[in-house]
Amino acid sequence: MNKTLISLALAALSSYATAGNLQVLVLDKEGKPVADAVVVVVPVNKGVPKAALPMQVTISQEKMRFIPAVSVVGVGAKGSFVNNDPWEHHVRASAAGIAQFSTASSGGFELRIDGKPDGKPGKAADAVFEKAGAVLLGCHIHGSMRGHVYVSDSPWALLTGADGIANLEQIPDGAAQIRVWHADQLLDIAPQQTTVSATPGKATMQLSVVPRRRRI
Repeated sequence: MNKTLISLALAALSSYATAGNLQVLVLDKEGKPVADAVVVVVPVNKGVPKAALPMQVTISQEKMRFIPAVSVVGVGAKGSFVNNDPWEHHVRASAAGIAQFSTASSGGFELRIDGKPDGKPGKAADAVFEKAGAVLLGCHIHGSMRGHVYVSDSPWALLTGADGIANLEQIPDGAAQIRVWHADQLLDIAPQQTTVSATPGKATMQLSVVPRRRRI
């Protein structure tokens, strides 16, 4: 290999060689930590995340709830919906924020899943999340059922824990944008600009609402 090719190869590798970690704290309107907020970091430079986003997720319908209530997946991920209740459920999905469910305009989908037979596994149905963004899940029969899937086109995406913190690792050094989404935040929060470096960074994002307590 000549010197020119070696130089080009080293330059290509260097664009992926440096990365840093970023801790993002999400607070509610009153300054309290928020769980299950989606934190997405979009770096300007290319890189490889420490772990890829899930491309398959299982969401159960149980006790009139979607479990987990919020999931984060990559674009094109497959969702498997399992009905563990003894009665019939539907899964109707559309882009979050639409006043009414509209599969035609939002690229959503509708599934019907029979109830779980006694002593047997729950019935299941599959769908694919093809578009980036937040997806609202509901049931035609049981209007109180709500769940969300956030489909991220950036591999640096994570849910906050009970402490309101998301730790994102191996982000390419340089300029990056932080975005936060939460199911109860109806108006988008302005993205925050940051610079990632070898020194671990921290950022705080605050919602303009106090999230409702989730039914247990």
